[in-house]
Amino acid sequence: MGPRTREFLRISNPVRQSVLGDRIGVADTTLTRFVGLMGRGSLAPGHGLLIRPSNGVHTLWMRFSIDVLLLDRDYRVLSAYGDLRPFRVTTINWKAASALELPAGTIASTNTQLGDQLQLARLAL
Repeated sequence: MGPRTREFLRISNPVRQSVLGDRIGVADTTLTRFVGLMGRGSLAPGHGLLIRPSNGVHTLWMRFSIDVLLLDRDYRVLSAYGDLRPFRVTTINWKAASALELPAGTIASTNTQLGDQLQLARLAL
């Protein structure tokens, strides 16, 4: 058995022919969902965090702004929050299955819109 690799996701928006990130981590345990991006100083372009399950997020104890997309089970965009500053919260969307946290400005630069269906691909690094 080879060395353990860390998996990331590449998340794209085929409708807009754009890539939201190619180093998207996954937070799918109680601990990783709770910690999220807290403690980081920034989020580099192309990086992000997919939190599942999640129907809303907060930016409490964060030091930088982020973009947030709330997604349904099929990764369709239900809600979008651009430039969510520290110590803010999104509204709860009961239809959401996951939240995608991205560098501030990603939603605008990729022209991602409500209803867009995102595509996920696993990457091993």
